[in-house]
Amino acid sequence: MNFSEKDIQQIQNKDITLKQVEQQIQLFENGLPYVNLVSEATIGDGIISLANDEISNFIALFEDKKDEVSILKFVPASGAATRMFKFLFKFLEEYNIQKESINSYINRYNNKDLYIFFIGLEKFPFYNTVNEKLKALYPEFDTLSINEQRLRFVQMMLESDKLDYGNYPKGLFPFHEYKNNVLSTAFEEHLYESALYSSTNESTKLHFTISERHNHRFDSEFARIEKKVEEKTGSKFDISFSYQKESTDTIAVTPNNKPFRNDDGSLLFRPSGHGALLENLNDLAADIIFIKNIDNVVTYKYKTDVAKYKKMLAGILLDIQTQAFKYLRLLDNGGLSEAMLIEIAEFLSKKMNVRISSEFEKYSLKYQIEYLFEKLNRPIRVCGMVKNEGEPGGGPFWIKDEAGHSSLQIVESAQINKKSKHQKEILKGATHFNPVDLVCGIKNYKGEKFDLKKFVDAKAAFITMKTKTGKDLKALELPGLWNGSMANWNTIFVEVPLLTFNPVKTVNDLLKPPHQIK
Repeated sequence: MNFSEKDIQQIQNKDITLKQVEQQIQLFENGLPYVNLVSEATIGDGIISLANDEISNFIALFEDKKDEVSILKFVPASGAATRMFKFLFKFLEEYNIQKESINSYINRYNNKDLYIFFIGLEKFPFYNTVNEKLKALYPEFDTLSINEQRLRFVQMMLESDKLDYGNYPKGLFPFHEYKNNVLSTAFEEHLYESALYSSTNESTKLHFTISERHNHRFDSEFARIEKKVEEKTGSKFDISFSYQKESTDTIAVTPNNKPFRNDDGSLLFRPSGHGALLENLNDLAADIIFIKNIDNVVTYKYKTDVAKYKKMLAGILLDIQTQAFKYLRLLDNGGLSEAMLIEIAEFLSKKMNVRISSEFEKYSLKYQIEYLFEKLNRPIRVCGMVKNEGEPGGGPFWIKDEAGHSSLQIVESAQINKKSKHQKEILKGATHFNPVDLVCGIKNYKGEKFDLKKFVDAKAAFITMKTKTGKDLKALELPGLWNGSMANWNTIFVEVPLLTFNPVKTVNDLLKPPHQIK
């Protein structure tokens, strides 16, 4: 690939190497392989389901140990609220009040989202805020027709010279309304929730990955609520922020795999999806890291139930980690009996879902020790899995890599070859899906931090078709943070109830019971 001096300078200014860009273009040229599904992970075959007494025991273990370890909650929060209002933006673009009623428009397009939105209008947390603005701007508002009132309501919400909700960071959009019209953002709800399970020694640490242009807004929001939240929770909050690094941007190419150029001749680089956040996670150093998306929160009355299962997952991590570290120290010291090696292999197989090679017993003693050490000495993630009820998201599967090794992975639909009847049947048979509910151990048995970049499956990236100024292009997304970026971690899947998963993908999700106070 021939790049000009100007191109090379642009690449270096983004803290990207020429070799990285050439490797990315090679991925476009060669294509990315589909994941090879072996079977869906199910209860008893890759997913653990716990009885009430077992849940209680793991919670007790976590409560007993939590003040002895450092704990952090990691929240990807850089997304804008724009997608929440996609159907409303479309309504503003298409609806002509001079030609038809809103009901007629809804019926013509069978627009269920818009119907639900207007039916539930008064239940939205922002309803009173929007209404007050409307009545201040239009003194005659109450005398307008229902069609005009509703149209102006959506305009007040979304137009850039009005409330401009579509350009809010998702984390700062009002998700819930408490008594006396007190509004709470997703950001604030994460603080309350975190204090229930990730607080140690009366301090709660959170790290949010945000868009740099919104950093002042998050700072302002924390300054506004800090005293109130700390008084209610009895915890001090240590909050840090980071941005998606420019060095994780990926080059865009034309449909013919040539570098896509902007109108000024410069190369086009694009943000590479949530897989880019592995760099941010890799900069952190806590013993236990909870990972949860910004939009997956609930109102206060449900938080204790949610916290219960977070503690359970963390207890499982501590239990597994304690035993794994004990075995790693033994392996490191050497001189192990055959019986002990078999015990460690069984622990890996039965407790950590690691498929041991069928050739293991034929290996020399030295290689058996090296093999077990390498399998054990990895970051650990314990992932909550909820029963599949048609929600979008990755699912838990057994997969086989190119070397023929089987492992448990969280797989996105886009990674699966839908043209293969066999692969499609496995996908269809999935009983659970991943709600992005992870508890991670990123340190080794010596207390040293793993370099998480060494455990990525680079071929689990995504290629998507996009457009720029009317021209088609191909974009590359890095392996997803909880997909290919963690492909070579040790993985434990645990069933958790659906109540722990309450994402707000569209504004209408705010009408669901976990987001309503009454």
